[in-house]
Amino acid sequence: MKTVLITGTTSGIGKAFAEKFADEGYDLILVARNEQKLKQQQAALQETYHVAVRYIVQDLTQESAAGLIMADIDKWKVTIDVLVNNAGFNECGFFVDTSLDRELEMINMHIRFVTELTKRILVHMKENGYGRILNVGSTGSFIPSPTDAVYSATKAYIMSFSNALCGELGKAGIKVTTLCPGATETEFAAKANIQNTLLFRIAVMKPEKVVGIAYRKMMKGRRLVIPGIYNKLLVLFSKVMPISLTNRITILMMK
Repeated sequence: MKTVLITGTTSGIGKAFAEKFADEGYDLILVARNEQKLKQQQAALQETYHVAVRYIVQDLTQESAAGLIMADIDKWKVTIDVLVNNAGFNECGFFVDTSLDRELEMINMHIRFVTELTKRILVHMKENGYGRILNVGSTGSFIPSPTDAVYSATKAYIMSFSNALCGELGKAGIKVTTLCPGATETEFAAKANIQNTLLFRIAVMKPEKVVGIAYRKMMKGRRLVIPGIYNKLLVLFSKVMPISLTNRITILMMK
C-alpha cells in the first residue's frame, strides 16, 4: 500500500486531495494545525474509504515544522511515496500597509518549509527509486502581483524550485509537478479578505475539479499543471503583455 503525505488538508484543495488519494487506495498522513478538524477528517476518511489515516498537528510557519514532521515519519517507519505540499495562505493588500509578521510567516511556510520537507523526503524517495512530489503554486507564480507582492513572489519560488528539481532528477523515477490554480472555491479567499474581488467572481473552479485534473497529470509525471481554460489564457497573456499593463489589470482584479 502506497502512502501520501499532504499538508493543509482540512479544507479546500488539500481536503480534495486527501479524498482523491483515499479513493485511489492510498494510506494518508494529514498535516495541519487544527487537531479537532484533523481528528474529524481522519475518522471520515477511514470510515468512507477504509484506508489507514494518520495525522500530524503542526504549525508550518514555525522553523522546526519540517523536522518535527520527519520525526513522526521516522518513528512510524513509514515510506512516503507521494508528497503534496499544499498548505498556504495569503496576506493581501498594498505592501506598505500589510502585516510584516504575516508576510514573514508566509515566506517561512511557502519557501523554507516546502524546501526543507521536500529535501528530507526526496532523499528517501531516491533510495527507493520512486516518488511523486506536487508543489502547489498559483497563476501568481507567473505574474508579479501588485497588492499580492509577497504571495506571488513565494509562489514564483515554488515554481522555479520545482522546475529545477525536474531537471536534476531526470530519469530517477521521481517526478515533480507544480500545480498552478487560479481562483478556487475554498476558505483561502475569505481568510485573505479577497472573496469579493473581481478575481473571485470570474471562472472560479471547484477544488474537486482542480484536484481531479492535477492528480491525473501528476501521476503521469507532468511538470506543470494549470487547470482550466481561463487560467491557461491568463498565464499565456501575462507572458506577452508588458508588466505595466499586467500591473494595472492585477490591481483591477483585486478590487
